[in-house]
Amino acid sequence: MTSTVTGGQALSDTELDDLRATVRSVCADAGGTAAVRRLPERSPGVDAELWDTLGRQVGLAALGLPESAGGIGGLAEIAVVCEELGRTLAPVPLLSSTVLAGQVLAGCGTADEALAELAGGAVHALAVAAPDGAWRPDAVQVKVTWRGGVPVVDGTAPFVLDGGDARALVVAAAGTDGVDLFLADPGSPGVAVRRVPTLDLSRGQAMVTFSGARVRALTAGGEGVNVVSRALDVALVALAAEQLGGAQAALDMTVAHVRDRAQFGRAIGGFQAVKHTCADMLLRVEGARSAVLRAVHAADSHGGSAEAAAVAQSWCSEAFVSVAAECVHLHGGMGFTWEHDAHLYFRRAQSDAVLLGGAAFHRERLAGLLSW
Repeated sequence: MTSTVTGGQALSDTELDDLRATVRSVCADAGGTAAVRRLPERSPGVDAELWDTLGRQVGLAALGLPESAGGIGGLAEIAVVCEELGRTLAPVPLLSSTVLAGQVLAGCGTADEALAELAGGAVHALAVAAPDGAWRPDAVQVKVTWRGGVPVVDGTAPFVLDGGDARALVVAAAGTDGVDLFLADPGSPGVAVRRVPTLDLSRGQAMVTFSGARVRALTAGGEGVNVVSRALDVALVALAAEQLGGAQAALDMTVAHVRDRAQFGRAIGGFQAVKHTCADMLLRVEGARSAVLRAVHAADSHGGSAEAAAVAQSWCSEAFVSVAAECVHLHGGMGFTWEHDAHLYFRRAQSDAVLLGGAAFHRERLAGLLSW
């Protein structure tokens, strides 16, 4: 199966550069990783002020959405923005709301009002993950029944990204016709949203429990599986671009450190073992960049986008983990302290590595796609 992002008019190369510069400038004005440190450690979530600037004022909340919803741009624009957000670990719901929930809602074609709210900056969250964090239609834990012509859902949705800040929930539920999608109000009776502790201090996670909750149907006849699968291919590339940005930032801070840190009368960057490690980090980052660019091109050419997305995620996931770990190691004792940013990137890398399914999951999925 191939998939293409649901989006509006594409930007020119010059406009893409301007978009990148704007996002970088806004994140810098927010203090870079200082925005993460301002979040409560026990319940990380969304920096509302930063999201208002980026999502509503800059217009990122509508990125990649249909023109009918005020959207603009496609996967190339999403990748550029996500790379910049990944550089500073910006705690904003672009991935969870605009990309994940937004692409699913756009794919349904029946959620104009919810899509318009999302495009205006409201946070929506996607509740479709299986207990291992991946999308497995046969492992959906939420069930739907119909009572008096109204869909009612029961069950638990784990790993709902930014679910604690969501105004609406897009939930996958299994019924007699297969897996379909439904829109739920997190404040309605029968819906309990509980924030859960996370390793990543820059992103919130929630567990959502449905107990006879009345919802609105978005798809029918089991079409929810296809909608989610197409949207997740876009999200995998967006996540890979975030991982690329994070890995690049970790590499940059490491190179700056080994260039300035002196030991035995010389900069530690002059030692062969350190040089080799930095060179390996660079190779992983550039490999990640190539994987993201290939995935974006595959989507634009309407061919092989699912395969390219799986490749990008499996490569970028492992690259970010490796580069972030070496960043901590090469910073020595200071890299292990809470005061240094290295641990923030290490935490994000470890969390992202299992966010939409680990590298092994996507390699297995890739093998299945290529065997067709």
